[in-house]
Amino acid sequence: MRALIIIDMQKGMRFDSLPPRNNPQAESNIERLQAAWRAAGEPIVKVRHISRSPSSVFAPGQIGAEFQDAFLPLAQEHVVEKNVPDAFIHTGLERWLHARGIRDLVIAGVSTNNSVEASARTAGNLGFATMVVADACFAFEKRDFGGTLRSAEDVHRMALANLDGEYAVVRTTDELINPGKNPS
Repeated sequence: MRALIIIDMQKGMRFDSLPPRNNPQAESNIERLQAAWRAAGEPIVKVRHISRSPSSVFAPGQIGAEFQDAFLPLAQEHVVEKNVPDAFIHTGLERWLHARGIRDLVIAGVSTNNSVEASARTAGNLGFATMVVADACFAFEKRDFGGTLRSAEDVHRMALANLDGEYAVVRTTDELINPGKNPS
């Protein structure tokens, strides 16, 4: 059995104060994945970051901590609240998945180089067959350790490269929803 894990698709991720991002189609691809999972009756896990800092846009009670409307969980969908980037740390997610016999994970959400990468690394290290959906994730531009500003696309691609073949396999939404279909 497989589960779709949608990470941090919260209202705060749409605030204008954030740096430039890539993959403007990520939300629509996540919605396509969500629709496919719901139609198949497969498990969906919605993860949201709840900050420990009262001044954060992700603090409890802040509008930024709320799920975006398109990703509001249905009653049967599992919600995980995390306080660090990794969705497995101090959340009970691993136990929830094992209790349901779920061994295959498909991860989408934000940001590719932070919560998505951290969660996918842990999932892979825990022995889950993990897939990250490249066009259903996005990142923000960021300065590297040497101070060079890296584009959101560069940050995104490097995070995917860190994961692919080591902790997870990286695929696209179409490859996942329409396996075997040749791209046109």
